[in-house]
Amino acid sequence: MSLNPGFIDEMGIFLEKEPRTVHMIIHHLQELGRPFLLRSDLRDAFSEVCGDEYSCDLSGTPLESLFGWVQEAAVDGGKIYFALRTSVARWGYVCMQLEPPSVREITTVEFLEAKERLVNGSHDDTEWTLEVDLEPFSREFTKLQEARSIGRGVEFMSRRLSSGLFDKRGKGPASLLNFLLVHRMGEQQLMLSPTIADVRSLREALRNADRKLAALPIDTPCMKFSQELHGLGFEPGWGRDARIVRETMQLLLEVLEAPSPDTLERFLARIPMIFSICILSPHGWFGQSGVLGRPDTGGQVVYILDQVRALEKEMRLGLAEQGLAIQPQIIVVTRLIPEADGTTCNQHIEPIAGTEHSRILRVPFRGSGGEPLQHWVSRFEIWPYLEQFSVDAEREILAELQCRPDLIIGNYSDGNLVASLLSQRLGITQCNIAHALEKTKYLLSDLYWRENEDQYHFSCQFTADVIAMNTADFIITSTYQEIAGAEDTVGQYEAHTAFTMPGLYRVVHGINVFDPKFNIVSPGVDPTVYFPPKDDKRRLKHLLPGIEAQVFGGPGDGDSRGRLNNRDLPLIFSIARMDKVKNLTGFVEWYARNDKLRSVANVLLASGFIDPDRSADDEEKHEIDKMHSLLDQYDLDGQVRWLEGQVDRERNGELYRFVADTGGLFVQPALFEAFGLTVIEAMSTGLPVFATCFGGPLEIIEEGISGFHIDPNHGDEAASRMAEFLVRCQKDPAAWSAVSEGALARVAERYTWASYAERLMTLSRVYGFWRYVTDMDRAESRRYLEMFYGLQFRPLAERISRG
Repeated sequence: MSLNPGFIDEMGIFLEKEPRTVHMIIHHLQELGRPFLLRSDLRDAFSEVCGDEYSCDLSGTPLESLFGWVQEAAVDGGKIYFALRTSVARWGYVCMQLEPPSVREITTVEFLEAKERLVNGSHDDTEWTLEVDLEPFSREFTKLQEARSIGRGVEFMSRRLSSGLFDKRGKGPASLLNFLLVHRMGEQQLMLSPTIADVRSLREALRNADRKLAALPIDTPCMKFSQELHGLGFEPGWGRDARIVRETMQLLLEVLEAPSPDTLERFLARIPMIFSICILSPHGWFGQSGVLGRPDTGGQVVYILDQVRALEKEMRLGLAEQGLAIQPQIIVVTRLIPEADGTTCNQHIEPIAGTEHSRILRVPFRGSGGEPLQHWVSRFEIWPYLEQFSVDAEREILAELQCRPDLIIGNYSDGNLVASLLSQRLGITQCNIAHALEKTKYLLSDLYWRENEDQYHFSCQFTADVIAMNTADFIITSTYQEIAGAEDTVGQYEAHTAFTMPGLYRVVHGINVFDPKFNIVSPGVDPTVYFPPKDDKRRLKHLLPGIEAQVFGGPGDGDSRGRLNNRDLPLIFSIARMDKVKNLTGFVEWYARNDKLRSVANVLLASGFIDPDRSADDEEKHEIDKMHSLLDQYDLDGQVRWLEGQVDRERNGELYRFVADTGGLFVQPALFEAFGLTVIEAMSTGLPVFATCFGGPLEIIEEGISGFHIDPNHGDEAASRMAEFLVRCQKDPAAWSAVSEGALARVAERYTWASYAERLMTLSRVYGFWRYVTDMDRAESRRYLEMFYGLQFRPLAERISRG
């Protein structure tokens, strides 16, 4: 509960003094005829009461506060239940009724029960419902207190836990010694030999080593003095030369003496701990070419491949700095699809281009009889296969690496669940990356899960998400928005704090966004592919004739639709999967209804298939049909050019620049976007961007400086803003250039793969250390989640397999 104790009293007094005003608002909400109202509905209702028709001045009243905080409401006859978000990630709940007039604070459970009654159509409160409550398992664990600290978990943890472990009563020095003693690579002992048996001996050995190192030239290779250090109890791993070895040892002495969080983090970042990484991404068509734009296959594949290249480079540089001749290994574990449709998805092992020792390892899904599944399966249908997949993958990973990986990284709901299973069995550090949490993408999908179950199987997905969030040692997100939203919007993870799936279970405490496991590590884009048009010498000019023919040509062999009549107009470009959330059909309808925008720009789309029969995904087929219908309805074939999904990254980079050459812009109209990789791609090529205000783009783009935010729920306004911008740029080309330069500067400042890889490796070492020296594996909650998995997730998944 986060409501000020006096707020309820103030509301009660206001209700007594102004019953007519309160009645007016409640009546208005009831007249909407919907059991569940969103923030926009509630704010509109409040504005109407304060408007000309009613002329109520409610400024400064507790009712104004209530409607300023409210995020949703449940209307149950004469009672209205409000969910109030008084600040970022701080929630409270109230119930208001007119007969008799009253307002009272209620518990989370009472609010969820009210929603369940409305969905079930029953007011029988005697029916037992499973409650999931993970809060008791973390009561004693240190958490952040300030919203501004969310996403900076490792900084907070280093401050709080280092001071506790290394105080006079703490066991930090001994724990650190033991931690250093366990490091080895194969048969090679690293860092310390067992001859250093206690902290006093370690301090003495460090002092003796420092004296020897001080007498050497700083660039003396470690092999020149390794035998002397070995005699003192030091093994390889301290550094490649005398300067680095001495710096590392001095950092350790500082940690043992009086550790600061920064010193501890810097020391841990130098320990050779991560030699091999396993990255999990089971769903979709995971490959390096010919896959982008296929169902369930988009930004996540690009993200992981770029991530692997950056991580391998960072690992290789780090190991060289540590003086170790060890080649890092990264394995991306995905699903093998025998019916690969011309892709490489049927190859067991595939080296990753641009790396030396990284590869894709494909493991098949198996049916109930153990037979490999032959065809692609939607990400919403894969849940029955994941447990056996994790068993088969574990065997393949250990055989491929000849050892356990040092870090496991899950991606999306399915990969995070498999990572949880593997991390538990192998005893290794687990990192989760959600990319997108479906509960926030599909409106009221938790409440009406049964209506969506045949197509989406949200019961399995939301259960998997709760399990994986809580088993992860650390979670990385691309933006703050993903975790905790903003002042007026709820974060993806925050939306899993409390929710209910009526008839299945209710989550009272699902995840706490103040948990220090959350860290923001923003990705980048490949600078060799995405760069501005002015970088003329690097441009792939041999591709331009083909791109020009593709953009301005006519319909060809079913892979495009439309022909642009006026080639002189700038292009509004969008590239995305053809699904409901990406909202490309919504954008086309905005454009169609805005005569001004149609007069100043053409539209270029790259998405999906033109022929719906070529798609195997029901949602994609529906959106394709809808797109054709819109093009026909608004007679857009002379102004909209629709190309099938483009899968060649180098060509796409040049396509972005081609659009920039026309003085065009990029639009990302999604209903929700977890991060927005295409936003970064477009900005990296200097395109002004108009992107959804829901999700990552709200944080990526600085409004009016490096791009613009649009509300996909107010498409007409978005279209008008695009038209106004393009008209302004016609009159003053410097306006376009200013936003273009702002976009390039923003990406260079915040979104690079080099900084991403460095930060992720540091996090892996720090959380690995705390996992070792504390109870951060949270054994009690893991047992609870194992039971939840066995008794809840497994039966749900089996139900899918039975059809």
